[in-house]
Amino acid sequence: MNNQTFYNISKIIERDSKSTTYKFALLRGVIDLIQENSPYLSVIGDRVQIPTGLLIEKWLLYYYPILESPTLIPQINGTANLAFTLPFNELIEYYRTRGGYSAFYNDLKNKGIPAAIQDTFFQLVKKIRDTITQMPMKYIGRSLSEAYYAIFNYQNKRLKRPQHFDLEFLINAFGSFTIPLDYYEAFKILGSFIGGQDALLFKWAEFSVNASGQDLSVNRVLNEVLKSPITERHIAESKKLYQDILQTQGQVHCVWTGKKITNYAIDHVVPFAVWKNNDLWNLLPAAANINAQKRDKIPAPELIERQRDHILEYWELLHENQQQRFQKEIQVALLGNHSFDTWKKQGITQLQNSCNYLIETRGFEEWDVRMASR
Repeated sequence: MNNQTFYNISKIIERDSKSTTYKFALLRGVIDLIQENSPYLSVIGDRVQIPTGLLIEKWLLYYYPILESPTLIPQINGTANLAFTLPFNELIEYYRTRGGYSAFYNDLKNKGIPAAIQDTFFQLVKKIRDTITQMPMKYIGRSLSEAYYAIFNYQNKRLKRPQHFDLEFLINAFGSFTIPLDYYEAFKILGSFIGGQDALLFKWAEFSVNASGQDLSVNRVLNEVLKSPITERHIAESKKLYQDILQTQGQVHCVWTGKKITNYAIDHVVPFAVWKNNDLWNLLPAAANINAQKRDKIPAPELIERQRDHILEYWELLHENQQQRFQKEIQVALLGNHSFDTWKKQGITQLQNSCNYLIETRGFEEWDVRMASR
């Protein structure tokens, strides 16, 4: 195991496409199985083999409360449903008057699934298997390699309808998959932090819940702990201030293309979703279509260098119109111990360094307008 493995995992989490929660469920399931030190895991050469049925069990447990919830918790973009929603809803409806989630799990582990719902359950677990193996297993790692199944290898098994539907059936009937040994070792050491069970925020919330005598819930505490002091109103006010300043100019140019624009958006250079920063230096005008292409990607250091003059042009404009705020914000965020007299050179250099760190170390996706226009 080396730093490259951790970098790859970070890159997968940040850069791999996210149109559903399948990727998160797959990684969470694998991490949980490794953290539980399942006796079914076996090392074969430089890979670790895991029964696919154990992963199917995890998905049953993850998605049951989500789909059962009276509150809609979206799991896929758009209006489409998860591939296994229909049989899952039938299973949930069956157990609704028979003990619900816990009764289902007890049947799965001990008694076996009742005959009245076995056809639905069989259809459901096959759908989950197909979803796992044909979607996230196939595409995870595409940010690292153009190859399919870059991380996960799946060994299928001919499926026969059993006489008894339980967890043992899942383990024995659905074949296995493998992951690289380096990933297994990384998940074994840091998996609980990646999955969130031992993350600092989760531990903080658990402590507060216990200290309250269980009067609070983890979700409620997390909502408060994660609350940002920068609201949508603050963002809108900063953008309005910027637009008012720009109206004093004869013309506006897109910071990323240099082209004259009339229809523009105020872009967070380092996306707000990545860095909760609403400083004026981090807000620059961009053509609406260019801003839509960039979204939550990180501008390439080379792009910042090419557009240095345009960035500095707007920074100078901000300095003239909002001198105190601009100076205070850029000093803390980009200059540090450097004198404000160096703000142009040092500001650009540190912005490039920050973007490079987010791309190379944190694994966020790099963006360059030249690449986007190809």
